[in-house]
Amino acid sequence: MAVRNDLDRFHLVSDVIDRVPQLGSRAAHLKQLMHNKLIEHKQYIVHHGEDMPEIRHWKWPYFDTETT
Repeated sequence: MAVRNDLDRFHLVSDVIDRVPQLGSRAAHLKQLMHNKLIEHKQYIVHHGEDMPEIRHWKWPYFDTETT
């Protein structure tokens, strides 16, 4: 749902690049990478019916669920 509503990490990174003028052309490669990843992700969903494993299994880094 996040991808369909443009609220996923790929769209958020692209939005930051668009809104921070200091990034300019230095971030063009990253923006293209995010665009390519979105295409890959959408194709994976169509083929497998679920998010890519790197999205589905992502966890906050350094978050230990046993101590909280």
